[in-house]
Amino acid sequence: MSNVEQSYDYVIVGAGVAAASAVKGIRSQDASGRVAVIGSEPDKPVYRPVLSKDLWLKDDETLEGASLAGDLDDDDAVDLVTDTTVTEIDPGAHVVRLADGGSVGYGKLLLATGAEPRVLAVDPGPRVIYYRTAADYQRLRAVATEGSHVAVVGGGYIGSEITSALVQNGVQVTLVLDLEDVQEQMFPRALAATLTKAFADRGVTVLHGSVESGQEDDGGVRIRLADGTSVTADAAVIGVGVLPRTGLAEAAGLEVDNGVVVDDHLRTSDPDVYAAGDVASYPDALLGRRRVEHVDHAEKSGEHAGKVMAGADEAYDYTPFFWSDILDYGYEAVGETRSDLDLVEDWKDGEVGTGVVYYLKAGQVRGVLLWNVWDSVDQARALIEETGKKPVSDPESLRGRIPLG
Repeated sequence: MSNVEQSYDYVIVGAGVAAASAVKGIRSQDASGRVAVIGSEPDKPVYRPVLSKDLWLKDDETLEGASLAGDLDDDDAVDLVTDTTVTEIDPGAHVVRLADGGSVGYGKLLLATGAEPRVLAVDPGPRVIYYRTAADYQRLRAVATEGSHVAVVGGGYIGSEITSALVQNGVQVTLVLDLEDVQEQMFPRALAATLTKAFADRGVTVLHGSVESGQEDDGGVRIRLADGTSVTADAAVIGVGVLPRTGLAEAAGLEVDNGVVVDDHLRTSDPDVYAAGDVASYPDALLGRRRVEHVDHAEKSGEHAGKVMAGADEAYDYTPFFWSDILDYGYEAVGETRSDLDLVEDWKDGEVGTGVVYYLKAGQVRGVLLWNVWDSVDQARALIEETGKKPVSDPESLRGRIPLG
């Protein structure tokens, strides 16, 4: 930490997308304030979606090209410090303490600590990858060569994206699902089943069951399922969700409830401490309090927190969206997209291929899935806002509200 001063106007804990965006927000209000960005990962901030998308699918994409550190490195008033762990926040003293025994003072503090992968009874190692970081990408890329075999555990957002990326790189994939179909907790049953079949048609071996144990074994990985089935592969990618990194906030006495609780200015229960990105539980202007684990929110909330920390008096009133590409399919979505809500499906020509899914609760559209339907996120937001004020009495009337193209 020799290149870090003892005190800064702004300290950001975490060095991901939200942190890099926060510096941009600070600079929009304060051209010269001293900033420290302290990250526990060895790598500098990177645009995280490329780790499961473009780096696998575009020949000209590189980790260096996905770096978000350029503006930070070029700013003499910003110290970006990686591979350094913050062990304690002391809001009363306006200090953060570090694992190496050092401490750093702050005027305003941003928690951009993100989320950490849920862990199964499979020890992480060079070939067992809880996929999240640039280092994870590099480890998987080294093993997942054409003709290799990778086991992917989990059929949610990251599991489906990684499976899609690997298949398109000539990797043999065994996909282990604890539910019947891919993305079943998000997609309607017919769509989830269509995706699962699409993976199988591309040569993916789909197994159902829960993981009992696993370890690296003779240069590969062996995964054992509860029914006694075992899978041997060159590597295993485990993507079974994440948990917000709230430990520092809890220990500091900040309000925590499924994330660090913030107000509409992204301020925590301490007036000089803010939170943004995956870790923040914030009051969404259209949907009420929620926590969002996608990059659009990390960018927008990080930048907004930076602005407010540096003096802006603006509420964060943005409802973020997210997107993905899976094999030959692509989608954008906004709001709450859980398959346990009331669903209205509007498919072009009545076939699962191009369509819009509306997710409702008590007559309000809580979320919209735009499946192979583009440039319609703003319409989806408007519909969420409209039905929040005046719920629909006939959900079926939603069909056609967003054109299918």
